[in-house]
Amino acid sequence: MNVFDENNPNMTRPTILQGGLEMGDKKFGQEVRHSRRALSVLSQNLVGGQAHPYVVNKRGLPAGNDGGCRDNQVNLAHRPITRKFAAQLSSTNQHRHQEIKKQKPSVPSTNRFGDCIFKDEEDVKEHSENPVPMSLEQTETSAEEELNPMEVEMEDIIEEEPIINIDGPDAKNPLAVVDYIDDMFAYYRRMESFSCVSTEYMGQQFDINEKMRAILIDWLIEVHDKFDLLKETLFLTVNIIDRFLSQQTVIRKKLQLVGLVAMLLACKYEEVSVPVVGDLILISDKAYNRKEVIEMETLMLNKLQFNMSLPTPYVFIQRFLKAAQSDKKLEMLSFFLIELSLVEYEMLKFPPSLLAAAAIYTAQCTMYGFRQWSRTCEWYSNYIEDQLLECSKLMVGFHQKAGTGKLTGVYRKYNASKFGYVSKCEPATFLLEAQLP
Repeated sequence: MNVFDENNPNMTRPTILQGGLEMGDKKFGQEVRHSRRALSVLSQNLVGGQAHPYVVNKRGLPAGNDGGCRDNQVNLAHRPITRKFAAQLSSTNQHRHQEIKKQKPSVPSTNRFGDCIFKDEEDVKEHSENPVPMSLEQTETSAEEELNPMEVEMEDIIEEEPIINIDGPDAKNPLAVVDYIDDMFAYYRRMESFSCVSTEYMGQQFDINEKMRAILIDWLIEVHDKFDLLKETLFLTVNIIDRFLSQQTVIRKKLQLVGLVAMLLACKYEEVSVPVVGDLILISDKAYNRKEVIEMETLMLNKLQFNMSLPTPYVFIQRFLKAAQSDKKLEMLSFFLIELSLVEYEMLKFPPSLLAAAAIYTAQCTMYGFRQWSRTCEWYSNYIEDQLLECSKLMVGFHQKAGTGKLTGVYRKYNASKFGYVSKCEPATFLLEAQLP
């Protein structure tokens, strides 16, 4: 026999609770008792009325009922819809509406908020006349309007350029020292200020000037290429020259000797096969003898306190080229631009890391014909595009006049097949029109 049969005297009637039902002696909440008439009316109303799935109109119980919902409870139809609930409404509205149309419950059930559904005759009549309240239509519309900006915002986040992990492919390469690479470059950034010299140091020199320095470095670049030395040897040579001249006055006829000895020291630090002293004397057209070379080497090492391991633009340009995912042509063009900058005295005002980043940025603009500096390059170089513009404009100017005048050593070096003839590339003159920050 059905336990819900009203003609059964031993029937166990379920009682409605706030948030659930009670069966037998088990209680799960505060009991709310109703008359048989209220249950039958409610069942009739629920079967006959076509309730909207998301509207629950709460009415107070008859005055004689102590338990149940109070008249002062909040009407759920006017409860503010949160963003989370609005998203659920927009995604499941049509599906739930079709399901609830098919359902005709014979007993009261709980809605999604966990509260009981209470309706009386007046409420059902009012609801049947207006099955879709205006407040619901406005609420659903506003919920959709709130979701649209979120969808657009999520699309913007998805389309944002990702930062590439450039060390991932080298995780199993012990020579790439992936575990220490970040610490190494953090140390280089701290130490690069010690490798910089003041742009005013020529003021203390009474017999040499900026032009003589440019002639010396342009000649050393040709010597470096003739001996087929490593790239890092050239950058260290120029660094040793500037640091020494900033601490020691030199007469004009000894300036070439300073350059030769600086290259000798750099070779001893970087190269496996070091040029002998006799070779350096020969390329100087025997302007100096062996004793003078040894004496100058001793003087320079003492002035520099034997400190040869300072970061140069080379260590940074290697890292930044990896971040730029460069090919061979971009690499050659970047080195061409930065070697042009080594010759110019005014470029000493820029730290080595900025010179390296600006050279790659200018090379990219030269190759592609538009300004390009990716988020990956920003992340690994710690420079944004605006910080590079001043240095980059100067490099474009050097590129324009590289093949003219007397100092054409860098231009002729990179106007060869092994360097891809990159010196013949058209300069990125559009960068000269860019506004400085």
